Amino acid sequence: MASISVVFGLISAITWGAGDFNGGLAVKRSNPYGVVMIAHTVSLILLVVLAVALNDPLPQGVDWLWGGAAGVCGAVGLVLLYKALASGQMSVAAPVSALVAAALPVLVGFLTDGLVGWLTLVGFALALAAVWLISGGAGLGFDWKRFVMPVVAGISFGGFFIFIHYASSVSTLWPLVAVRVVSVTGLFLFSLVTRQKWIPVRESVIPILLSSVLDTAGNAFYVLSAQTGRMDVAAVLGSLYPGSTVALAWMILKEKISTPQWLGIAIALVAIVMISV
Repeated sequence: MASISVVFGLISAITWGAGDFNGGLAVKRSNPYGVVMIAHTVSLILLVVLAVALNDPLPQGVDWLWGGAAGVCGAVGLVLLYKALASGQMSVAAPVSALVAAALPVLVGFLTDGLVGWLTLVGFALALAAVWLISGGAGLGFDWKRFVMPVVAGISFGGFFIFIHYASSVSTLWPLVAVRVVSVTGLFLFSLVTRQKWIPVRESVIPILLSSVLDTAGNAFYVLSAQTGRMDVAAVLGSLYPGSTVALAWMILKEKISTPQWLGIAIALVAIVMISV
């Protein structure tokens, strides 16, 4: 079961990263609130159809509440991450948010399953070094403002990892439906109150649809990974999503990545793996 959990976690990382890449492309042309709202609406329809078709068992009442809390965290995290991806380099915003997101489930794991070994502690040290390199510690022009959104997005994603795990004790897909209901409703009300122009332009439709399908797949595989293994391990493996985001940004957008940043990204990915051991 452990090996299956690892496979599910890695698949979630690949699909999440590809979804973030497409979401970042969509936000370059449209309002991030509209991008996430439309993507989550499509995801909601897809999840309901799959849950009914696969006869997924209905969760208990408290599980719906956990799913709603995960929905708030996921929506906030995606909006902030997409804004960061659109306003700065994808290869910087994605790894920073991933490192922060991985830390929270690990801390919860400490409280529920006990302290980790020295290898994981070394992983934490490497993670700090990676953030320093990625954010400009090697003469790349450090700017705290540039990393506020990725860090807060990471905190939100960490909350999502934790809450959706508690929501998925019985069911796999219905808790994700609760996530989408809360995120779509919350984003729509926020856009209405703040008078955001959320309707996306035509050029954003395909990236939005791709981000919706890929993000939905990432969520489902994360839930499966956590159900068949440990939550903290599933979260850390899922946090490897910057790998596919960076790869796509490099291959498709021809985004340049400096040598120190490559080193920082590599150390970040190694650190995440070590934390999961």
